Amino acid sequence: MKLNTKARSELLSRISSNPEMLRGRPRIKGTRIAVHMVLEALASQMSVEEVLVQWPELTRQDIQAALLYGARSTNYEWIALHEE
Repeated sequence: MKLNTKARSELLSRISSNPEMLRGRPRIKGTRIAVHMVLEALASQMSVEEVLVQWPELTRQDIQAALLYGARSTNYEWIALHEE
C-alpha cells in the first residue's frame, strides 16, 4: 500500500534534526531517540510492542515515521528535516 503525499508528509514531520543533538542525526522529534536506533531495534527482531516498551515516549506513528524515513533515504531521496 502506498501512502499519499499528505500522509507521507505528516509522518515525516515526526522526524527532525538538530546539529546540537546526536550530531545532527535524524531523530524522533522531541526525543533523543535516533531513527537508526528504532530501525536497528526492529531489524534485531524486536516487535513494535517491544520497541514501545523500550522507549515509552514513542508512538506507533513514530515507528512508522522511522520506517518511512529509512525507506525513503535508501532510495536516494533527499528529505528535508525540520530543526527543533
